[in-house]
Amino acid sequence: MSDRDDGQKQPNPWSERQLDEDRRRAETRFREQRMLEPLEQYLDRFDAIARSVESILEETGDFARLRERAVDILSDPVKREVFRYLAGPPISEDDLKVLVDARSLAPTTIRVDDAMVDRLVATIRDGLDRRRFPWVHEQRTATAVEVRAAIVATTALMATQRVATARRNEGKQEQERLVRDTLTSVGFAEVEIPGKIVRNIAAAPLPGQFCREVMFGERKADLVVGLWDRRIMPIECKVSNSSINSVKRLNNDAVVKATVWRRHFGELNVVSAAVLSGVFKLHNLQQAQHHHLSLYWAHRLSDLTDWMRARDLDTNSSDDPARCVAPVPVVWATTHRPRRYGIRCPFRHFARCVVTGQ
Repeated sequence: MSDRDDGQKQPNPWSERQLDEDRRRAETRFREQRMLEPLEQYLDRFDAIARSVESILEETGDFARLRERAVDILSDPVKREVFRYLAGPPISEDDLKVLVDARSLAPTTIRVDDAMVDRLVATIRDGLDRRRFPWVHEQRTATAVEVRAAIVATTALMATQRVATARRNEGKQEQERLVRDTLTSVGFAEVEIPGKIVRNIAAAPLPGQFCREVMFGERKADLVVGLWDRRIMPIECKVSNSSINSVKRLNNDAVVKATVWRRHFGELNVVSAAVLSGVFKLHNLQQAQHHHLSLYWAHRLSDLTDWMRARDLDTNSSDDPARCVAPVPVVWATTHRPRRYGIRCPFRHFARCVVTGQ
């Protein structure tokens, strides 16, 4: 990725051919990783969930005593999740709160609010999946075959959702670790931002530093990097498992954040970027670039570090000490030591840059 020569250099957008080649490579890597995922992860979750589903059916007499056992079921986090999955389709916890007009579904609340428990049971009974639990609608006793089929169907729904959620979370966490390790390997130092809030450029990481998981202006950023030329690069890590999902991850999230950051901090101060892996549509990638989001791929992070290194060289090219990126006054000593007190002087061909703090 080359630069635009506009005084403050920005990464040039990738060409259509380059984007298409890299998105195909990322998609191939995604398929390979999915096929290597051990079946045991799904089966372990399946077995654990099946025990909870079977327990609920036994405790309630195949739902005949659902209200009687509701408080105990809803007070157990795992069984409460099963409770939500009895409906067809399953009801999220947030939606369930809205449906029963509850601020909280915490066990302490459930144990003292009988009226809310009544509403919870009524909501699930009204939404009970008739295909999985036909005996309830038909007001008869369940057969052993029906009970077994209901357990398997409910367990499969929950296990599949848990695996998908874990995959997304683990994929994003792995990508963030990869970016962090890459930055560290080329000389950037990780720092902690007080309160994990960056309201202005002065509160951002210094040149040669980065932080993770902070509020950057009005939006949360996965990483925020202090570039050697004093600009700031917020980085979003995006893992997509489908082209439809890529719209949400990239265009409806990362692009929106980039727009907000440019407005909040100024377009000359911020270079917004996204590191991508998984499945993305070419059109969505092009659209993201059009909205000033620089794209890099997890399978080739050298593009990102090469661009950052070029900013370092640009800064070092001047013999003017006034261009030192150290944010405090400096004096020049006679010995050659380019680092001191954690502040990096870019003029390695100069004498030591000593922070005076005066």
